[in-house]
Formats: sequence, structure tokens, C-alpha cells
Amino acid sequence: MCLLHVSAGTEFRDLVRYPEISIRENSMTFITGPSGCGKSTLLRLLNATVLPTAGRIEYKGSPLGGLPVLDYRKEVLLAPQQVYLCEGNVADQFAFFYGARGQACVSRAEMVNALEICRMPLSPEDSCANLSGGERQRVFLSIYLSARPKVLLLDEPTAALDEVTAREFLGNLKAACRQRGTTVVCVCHSRSLVDEFADEEIRLEARA
Repeated sequence: MCLLHVSAGTEFRDLVRYPEISIRENSMTFITGPSGCGKSTLLRLLNATVLPTAGRIEYKGSPLGGLPVLDYRKEVLLAPQQVYLCEGNVADQFAFFYGARGQACVSRAEMVNALEICRMPLSPEDSCANLSGGERQRVFLSIYLSARPKVLLLDEPTAALDEVTAREFLGNLKAACRQRGTTVVCVCHSRSLVDEFADEEIRLEARA
């Protein structure tokens, strides 16, 4: 079943123009292509952070412009490449995220499960003060994963990870999301990771 559909010729501010794109439900789809071809912009369009200036994007057959945007963004969740963590311990990060969404925070057990999936060997009571860049990224991603969205959009989630950790993380993520019925759309530059984990690949080309 097609969950997200981008019509051929969809544009954003005359900067990028997309071919027809279909993303299947409960799949792990990787977005690849050269720098500047519109990969991150595509994620923002799919999340309705920005709206196309030409063309049409549909979710479950309905145009995004007609959907309640805040509810939609909770269901189709974008984890940006930039990591945002507040002061405090790991549990404080989860609490801040859910507070901003106006929702009750997940349980400690859910936090631990999300951290384990993201290959982050911390407890919710551990401080975030001295984490490395890769560790901060995995804590950040575990928070988004804990929300159990219908669609999880990831922008270079393995950029700060070594190859072994990246493979373990994506393997865990794919298994967990397949079990939960979460569709994953992931921007990635690593050919080996795409070849190993992608159910489908959408290759974007540089605009002439």
C-alpha cells in the first residue's frame, strides 16, 4: 500500500523539482543522491514543515494541505539532523520532548527500550553533560523512536556513528519499526548501509 505519494513535478520555491515518488507502508526507504539535490527538503515536505510551491503530496490518498498539520506532524515525525538536548539527564530529554508536544511522557521502561534499540547503553538517570556527538545523536533518536509514529523521517541518522554502531543501530531500528508497523524514510550517504538495509531506494539527481 502506498502511504506517501509525491506527484511528478512537485517543486519547492523553484529550488528543487521531484520525480514521482511513492513510499510503501511498513517499509524502510532510503533517500540518496548528491549534495544539493533536495533530500533534506523532501523530508521537510513529507512532514509538512514546508509546503510545495507546485505539485501535490498525499498521505493515505489525502493532500497534506487539507490535514490538521499538528496532528499530522505527530504521526509523520521528522527527526532533524541537528541534535537538540536540554540540560539534565536522559529522562529530562524525554520529558522535555513530550512536554513540548503536550503529551504525557513515556514510562521509564519505554525509555530504556528506545535507548537499547538505538544502541545507547545509558539509564534514564544518567547525565547527558559529557556525551560524545554520536551518543547525543542516539539519545536524540531514541526519544523520537519512543513516540512510535506511523512514519519516522530520519535525516542522516548515522552521520556521527562509526560503521559498526551504524549497522547495529539500523538493524535494530528496522526490526523494531517492522514489528511496530512504522514506516521509515531515511536520508543516507553510505552506499553499504543502503545496500544492506533498504527495502527501497529513491535516488534523486542534481538539478541541471
